[in-house]
Amino acid sequence: MNALEQIMPLTWWGIALLGCLCLISYLLIFSMNNKLKEFRKSYLALQSYMKGNSLDELLGEYLAEVKKIREGLAQTEKRIEQTEVKLRSSVDRAELVRFNAFDNMGSDLSFALALLNQEGNGVVLSSINSREESRVYAKPIVKGESTYHLSDEERQVITKAKDTVKV
Repeated sequence: MNALEQIMPLTWWGIALLGCLCLISYLLIFSMNNKLKEFRKSYLALQSYMKGNSLDELLGEYLAEVKKIREGLAQTEKRIEQTEVKLRSSVDRAELVRFNAFDNMGSDLSFALALLNQEGNGVVLSSINSREESRVYAKPIVKGESTYHLSDEERQVITKAKDTVKV
């Protein structure tokens, strides 16, 4: 016989062990039940956080707002792209060079005016002034060049206009 059997039969030891396990299980269940009650309180507090609304309703509202903001942002980006295209094709570079076309004139009455967009397309206007007459010439410019003969002053004013900062 075993020392334990001398004190109590083995079946009673099994019953005692089972009783201890049941007691430990009961204590764990009691502890978990208390934690679950605390969780439920926290969950209810979280659900009724703002103005009595549930968290699900608030998240739904915020998601709808985010969707609306994204749609507005997409429309704004589209408008900005259109504006940038329009800006690049519009005249945003203007330069003027005054010069004396004739030796017998006392001041720089003649001028060359370049009006270009960001791609270097536009027009150069030249005005040749003398005492008897005044002539104005317009020459188309494509990428900084013209199919017409350009004077030194016209080339100079086109170069100055092309060298300005691009957007």
